[in-house]
Amino acid sequence: MKYSKIIIVVTLFLFQLGAAQEKADIVLNTAFKEAKADNKNVLLVFHASWCKWCKMMEKNMNLPEAKPIFDKRFVTAYVDVQERGEKKSLENPGGQELMNKYKGENAGLPFWLVLNPKGEVLADSFDDKAQNLGSPATPEEVNAFIAKLGKSSKLSKEESQTIEKVFVTK
Repeated sequence: MKYSKIIIVVTLFLFQLGAAQEKADIVLNTAFKEAKADNKNVLLVFHASWCKWCKMMEKNMNLPEAKPIFDKRFVTAYVDVQERGEKKSLENPGGQELMNKYKGENAGLPFWLVLNPKGEVLADSFDDKAQNLGSPATPEEVNAFIAKLGKSSKLSKEESQTIEKVFVTK
């Protein structure tokens, strides 16, 4: 009987650890600390498990030819928002409020920002028509994405070309 109570308590504790996502402000503050220490900016990406375009963006950023560019220039932080049903537990508490703070409440996903370590917005995913670029795919969207990244991180010509090759949908 004594052991079964211990097993139940340990199981509940482990379930809580597995189910609870880190608060969005903790994710962001951790990224700010790392960015400050490494003299980088933060690429903050709001996404969801059901979002096809979010998965595409993450996949493109993590391709072997692109990942070193993003890792060299940015501390990338992901915040889960807008989950549904049984996946609601995947959300980072406070994530939607953080997205709203940056005017992303009606933007769609993925929604991203480049922030300096002080939290100042250097670039966001809105194009010049106030539409969310999300995961850029067309040549025009990718060029806007590269321009925003370059403005906040001084991408080289080669890095820009690599990002263009990776992101433009063929």
